[in-house]
Amino acid sequence: MQNNTLLLSIRPEYAAKIFNGQKGVELRKVKPNLHPGDVVLVYVSSPIKELQGTFVVEKIIEAAPEELWEKVRHIAGISRQEFDSYYATSPKGYGIVLKTPLTLSNPISLTELKKLWQNFHPPQSYRYLTNFELALISPF
Repeated sequence: MQNNTLLLSIRPEYAAKIFNGQKGVELRKVKPNLHPGDVVLVYVSSPIKELQGTFVVEKIIEAAPEELWEKVRHIAGISRQEFDSYYATSPKGYGIVLKTPLTLSNPISLTELKKLWQNFHPPQSYRYLTNFELALISPF
């Protein structure tokens, strides 16, 4: 099975919690095509606007929001109110359980990403990267 590499846009407050160990799962409404061992690159959205680090996928949890909350509440890094608000209209939720979060010693700014990768645009949510695209931004 070929590994996937995902470029994921995450708000600054949630990215900080991932990298400081307070958040062990990234919650999504759309199921990502990820498997254990896949790598996720973390692009921190505005106002930071930089590629800050990576994590490895431990597993994907798929469940109705109520069941998902019971499985991830201790590692979600958000309140029950935030969780309920996020999944208010979703019949299903997905949790990307992460391991080995690493910050880059030299994060790559949006300006630098655009120099390295012509026509680079941060994803609204996420984007799968080809090996060629990954090589363009490689310290990986």
